[in-house]
Amino acid sequence: MAKLTTTSSSLVTRDPEVIEGQTDNIYKSLVVISKRAKQIALETKEELHSKLNEFASAIDNLEEVFENREQIEISRYYERLPKPTTLATEEFLEDKVGWQKLEDDGMLM
Repeated sequence: MAKLTTTSSSLVTRDPEVIEGQTDNIYKSLVVISKRAKQIALETKEELHSKLNEFASAIDNLEEVFENREQIEISRYYERLPKPTTLATEEFLEDKVGWQKLEDDGMLM
């Protein structure tokens, strides 16, 4: 018997025709969304690393690892953030992502 699993309430079924609407091609729309998601992920990663580097020390010992509650809270905050693909999709559907079609049928963000 298959085990039933629950899905996250953040999962949303998107209408492919709506996603396709801005570029007239679903694949082109997905390329724009994926490029924006990579940008968001990189920005978030850099921000997280800069905050965690404030806690870095030359010598880490076991007591410091367990005592550093601020670092744990920062990490938990970033774990709870929406996924970059979710943010990029929302931005794309709200016309907040700038892109242009190139002559050779490529796309530029």
